[in-house]
Amino acid sequence: MLLLNITQITILALLGLAVLYILVFAVGGVFYRQPAYPPATVNRRIAVLIPGYREDEVITEVAEDALSQDYPKDFFDVVIIADSFQPETILKLRELPVKLIEVNFEKSTKAKALNMAMQKLPDDYDIAVILDADNLMEKYFLTKVNSVFERDIYAVQGHRTAKNLNTSMAVLDAVSEEINNHIFRKGHRALGLSSAIIGSGMAFRYAFFKDIMANAMAVGGFDKEIEMKMLKEGYLIEYLDDALVYDEKVQKAEVFVNQRRRWLAAQVKYFRKNFFSSAGELITRFNIDYFDKVIQSVQPPRVLLLGAVIIFAAIFLTVNLFSDASALLSITWLILFILTVTVFVISVPLSFYNIRTLKALLSLPGGMLLMLISLLRIRDADKQFIHTKHTSSGLKQNNK
Repeated sequence: MLLLNITQITILALLGLAVLYILVFAVGGVFYRQPAYPPATVNRRIAVLIPGYREDEVITEVAEDALSQDYPKDFFDVVIIADSFQPETILKLRELPVKLIEVNFEKSTKAKALNMAMQKLPDDYDIAVILDADNLMEKYFLTKVNSVFERDIYAVQGHRTAKNLNTSMAVLDAVSEEINNHIFRKGHRALGLSSAIIGSGMAFRYAFFKDIMANAMAVGGFDKEIEMKMLKEGYLIEYLDDALVYDEKVQKAEVFVNQRRRWLAAQVKYFRKNFFSSAGELITRFNIDYFDKVIQSVQPPRVLLLGAVIIFAAIFLTVNLFSDASALLSITWLILFILTVTVFVISVPLSFYNIRTLKALLSLPGGMLLMLISLLRIRDADKQFIHTKHTSSGLKQNNK
């Protein structure tokens, strides 16, 4: 019985700390109010950087969409960084008023592509906007981003949201993204900390971005690398909830596993690399932002946390019912379950409370299993380029 109680208390403590962390920011997200940015006094020159690796199926439509921004045409360039594209795709891109930079690496990475592009581009840009090869910006995205840089801000993350909800997997992926937007962007900004960046739909002061990217060596998760550097140096990352970037949500299980595997590997890598440094910064400079980001990087995936709480609560509540365990333990498990559900209820946008999401929830156990598989397969995932292939499905399904 003693061993059982020790095991139970240990698991309760571990899960409880993880739930408490996201609960604080989930509640904070409820009180988030985006700062009012007045119209910009000048039109800054913007480079919209779109790196793509073998994205022949979507890149032409994405380029055409990016060109349709409601921002003065002379003040922004769409830069397509084409890695291993088909010749016919290159010909189509050359017919468009975009800057085309062809690259070809023995080992491709997004960081390499961006750095190569900025080496070839002139330095007369004020802002760098980073998109993935499947991203679509809402019409006024560049205008809204330009306004943010009226203030002394060096980086801003836009609101990345789903452009396709055509499968149950895509719906679950979209819900997951919005939960992360609520907790790690809205919630963090509401409490005075930096927004998390995602790798796309983000903007930086151009010279600053070029300088910080010059030393980025990440194979995967370059956004985590520059995020850690920024927060260590005391830069704040803003969030624009109304600046939408539509992103393709995964539709197949194998794509989901590969994508999460890459993300999880990057998080573990940067936790190991930055933990002691962030602890020192917390003590010597009270740099909460940097330390929080490192702690955030080892938080269990939300879907796995939900599954773990449900499974362990069910197991130990049943065991406690037929043993002499303290009633306090059972009460604590019930409280933990309620708090976990509360996090998800307040973090999911009301627009997802519908029949489609309810049907998608039936595949949630499968999603939990896939996330667990991703977690078990992260070894060396940060040392190899794992490509997420995009399709044209959903390109026209956004609500611009």
